[in-house]
Amino acid sequence: MALRPAAFLDKDGTVLEDVPYNVEPARMMLAPGAAEGLRELGRLGLALVVVSNQPGVALGRFGHERLEGVAHRLREMFEQQGARLSGCYWCPHHPEGTVAPYARACDCRKPAAGMPRRAASELGLDLGRSWFIGDILDDVQAGRRAGCRTILVDNGGETEWRQETPERIPDRIVTDLREAALHIAGLAPSEHRP
Repeated sequence: MALRPAAFLDKDGTVLEDVPYNVEPARMMLAPGAAEGLRELGRLGLALVVVSNQPGVALGRFGHERLEGVAHRLREMFEQQGARLSGCYWCPHHPEGTVAPYARACDCRKPAAGMPRRAASELGLDLGRSWFIGDILDDVQAGRRAGCRTILVDNGGETEWRQETPERIPDRIVTDLREAALHIAGLAPSEHRP
């Protein structure tokens, strides 16, 4: 079976409005440009995979089981835009957490590449032909470490701009998921914004 390319999508600030520790499906709203971006990505036929750090589990803000409702609502939101969500991968860990066994360092918390690598193994994805789209440089670094091309959605989510390693330099910088999808589709303007 041939491996498929994917678009790995950060959840908060990329697909959804960035509301810290939000696990209430009724409060989940698409970020600006996300509806159009999901429609375009769905049209391209890429496997769409959400990968998200969820330290609220380790910090005791909500239980791990609450993420099932988040995944269910994300699937509905994708379907409403004509896109299919292939999977959700969460990192519930945080090294400063208070809830065992989540209070630890791990290989899945971005900027590590554990989530896209696990998704690739489980879903039959070709990381070298895939894209990783997120709104902070930790997303870019996770994507690079996994072997993906990367797109940074520059919507104000990144506040530190630490680019001390080439792994933190995106292939493309865009304003929203719509522009990211158009770039992937080859419809975006050809200039590269540094």
